[in-house]
Amino acid sequence: MQRTETDHTHLSRAIDLATRGRGRVHPNPVVGAVVVKDGQVLGEGWHAEYGGPHAEVNAIDACDGADLTGATIYVSLEPCCHQGKTPPCTDAILAAGISRVVVASDDPTEKASGRGLGILRDEGVTVDVAGGELAARARLANQAFRKHARTGRPWVLFKSAMTLDGKVATRTGDSKWISSDASRALAHKWRASVDAVVVGIGTALADDPQLTARIEDPNVPELRQPRRVVFDATGRLPLDSQLVRQAPEIPLTVVLSRAAPRSAADGLTNSGADVIVATGENEPARVRSALDQLGESGVHAILLEGGPHLAGAFLDAGEIDEVRLFLAPLLLGGSKARDPLEGEGVEKISEALRALTLDCERVADDILISARLKEW
Repeated sequence: MQRTETDHTHLSRAIDLATRGRGRVHPNPVVGAVVVKDGQVLGEGWHAEYGGPHAEVNAIDACDGADLTGATIYVSLEPCCHQGKTPPCTDAILAAGISRVVVASDDPTEKASGRGLGILRDEGVTVDVAGGELAARARLANQAFRKHARTGRPWVLFKSAMTLDGKVATRTGDSKWISSDASRALAHKWRASVDAVVVGIGTALADDPQLTARIEDPNVPELRQPRRVVFDATGRLPLDSQLVRQAPEIPLTVVLSRAAPRSAADGLTNSGADVIVATGENEPARVRSALDQLGESGVHAILLEGGPHLAGAFLDAGEIDEVRLFLAPLLLGGSKARDPLEGEGVEKISEALRALTLDCERVADDILISARLKEW
């Protein structure tokens, strides 16, 4: 694409607009759009709500009936060309008389994947596709959507809080609280942004958690509640735990192995939990099996909260896409204190998984380190 500075400005704005729909349009991607004619912005829009009009339609409607013949529409994701909850966006673009479409990123789903752009070109519309930094930004805005489209598995964000010496719990297992109140509040917002929060049975037994999104701030609206998922190979999750007791109201999935007794599975099911059986010859294989099944059920994004044993299995399975670590100003010491990741790991430094990006920021007394491991 031969893009001008003006193209860059408007396409960047479309990508910014897209993020306004985050957490409200699942399982659809976030999308933003800007309509420009003769150097003037006539309308802006974004996909604001699942089942509602898409970004292109909202941007065209925002033009208030202006003549769009010869206009350009800038879109963060290629326009859809299929009938879903709403009509195809390609139809709306053609009906409006728009003559040029500038797109930041592709749609990797089978029903799209260039088809919409082909339809527009066939109808005489000029189509330009961005590359470089703008394309990367647009793809990063929809990593969960893109991974699920390509693999059928959810995108996985691993979150942990550790001390300066890299420990997540003392030798006795105590971990409350390593991170600050502000860090934990931020983690609750992350819970509200994903489809599921995942822990292992060790964490479930030790903490009896709720795994819900909670922020005690009257200025913060009610948060979306994710599905809770517990990896529990042998079915040890107590039926009187908070997770099971809340299952009728807040979805709970328990991942069992074939080693779990039928009575445990029946008890969980009768209490309102969903049960899936992960298969495979080892823990990484069973992680992949569970993710396949969760993906089939509509889970696109996961917040993995541990503990170290399960996190290590996810890493060994190659199924951690991003890491966010809170580094607290504490020192624990002790050879038996817990590390954030266990599992098999690698034998050589040359085999280590290297982050594609690395960012740091201050959160109260903690340092938040964010590392993207994969790009979809």
